[in-house]
Amino acid sequence: MPGLAHSIAVVAPASRLTPELAERVTALAKAHYGARLTLFFHPQCFLSAGHFAGDDAARRDAFVAVANDPAYDAVWIGRGGYGSCRIAAEAVAGLDEVARRKTYLGYSDAGALLAALYRRRIGRVVHGPMPADLLRDGGARAVLRSLRYLVDGAPDALEPSLGGGKPAAAFNLTVLSSILGTPLEPDLSGHVLMIEDVSEHMYRIDRTLFHLASTPAMRSVAGLRLGRCSDIPENDPDFGLTAEEVARHWCGVSGIAWLGRADIGHDVENKVVPFG
Repeated sequence: MPGLAHSIAVVAPASRLTPELAERVTALAKAHYGARLTLFFHPQCFLSAGHFAGDDAARRDAFVAVANDPAYDAVWIGRGGYGSCRIAAEAVAGLDEVARRKTYLGYSDAGALLAALYRRRIGRVVHGPMPADLLRDGGARAVLRSLRYLVDGAPDALEPSLGGGKPAAAFNLTVLSSILGTPLEPDLSGHVLMIEDVSEHMYRIDRTLFHLASTPAMRSVAGLRLGRCSDIPENDPDFGLTAEEVARHWCGVSGIAWLGRADIGHDVENKVVPFG
């Protein structure tokens, strides 16, 4: 893994973090890495503008500032929520050559921003746990998984199916579907595509997989792996199919290769997936 991180900047391109969470994550990082790692939470993380961690300009400018700053080796997205798609195109357009040498890590809503970076081949784009995962039961091991990848390049942090000779990418299903056909959509031809979702009804998962599998560009992927679809609301009447059954169905209809399961999801077991 190129360029192991010794200094990491955290920004919040979607929803806000609390100062208390930042203090807990900083203490966890210090306990495990001491002086080996500097963790900087940009003040923008704590802004509030309705749903968002500051208005669009504040979120965009904070991301551009840390990405273009040579003092930081990596940019860690603080949490998901919603808002990354509102700033991604402008943020990526504002990046310079310094930004191309960095690692960018996050998941969930951050997928819109990661997609824009990967489309432009800027930096090392990585799906993985975020600081806000510390709020989950057992969340310390998720947060440390990303830090072990960023700081040490730890191979046991990686999703176990990686390494088969094909490039990979990982996305929240709903987020990926929302950016198809937009200027944020990356070229995933020949990639093993891993998807996961959270808090969506089964009929929505089915409909979103229909959209993904029906999109010509997505039919050029090397195959599909399904992560965990968690916290699925009850349907009345019961939908009658599981997420895996739905994914297998749409793979069969579209001709996309079904490759099995992936160890990713909105939970503390979420593994790291470097793009490419």
